[in-house]
Amino acid sequence: MGWFRVRLSADEQQVVLDHRECHVDRLVRQRMWALWLLHCGETREKTAEILRVSRATVQRHVAAYRTGGLAGLTNRGASTTASEWAPFDKMLQVEFRVRPARSVAEAGERIKTLTGLERRPTQVRHHLHRLGLEYRRMRAIPAPPKKRGQNTSPIRPPSSKPSCSRRSMPPSRAGATSSSWMPVTS
Repeated sequence: MGWFRVRLSADEQQVVLDHRECHVDRLVRQRMWALWLLHCGETREKTAEILRVSRATVQRHVAAYRTGGLAGLTNRGASTTASEWAPFDKMLQVEFRVRPARSVAEAGERIKTLTGLERRPTQVRHHLHRLGLEYRRMRAIPAPPKKRGQNTSPIRPPSSKPSCSRRSMPPSRAGATSSSWMPVTS
């Protein structure tokens, strides 16, 4: 079988000229450049060298043009098979917006009971992210300390020997309290 010579009609030339400079997809621009260089008489090796790709890549571009024309070059080869999740997307989105899951494991269990699909945590996390849901770390909002009444217990004099109980705090932190207020987000 001989080489397939690229010959573009006037309309195809105009489309290739427009797409090689202005198409949003970098790969489509590269394909159009390859097609244009081959149309102008460059060899496949020289075209590959100019575009900084392998000769096999240029061959794939030519094969795509041969089988599908210009439409074959603009096609990214997107998968036409739908995910098993697709029929349940709306239902899952509503479910998790009404009752958010506390963990990925809980989300996986709820998805399994609702749809019958069992997936690993990474896939569950990815799918929830694809649905527009995001993980939000929730913490309790600390309350201010309670006011204490007057202490009626007798005051002990400070002892001279250090306390060895496990519940005692080191002297450096004896009176320190730690609290952090988290802003309420809606």
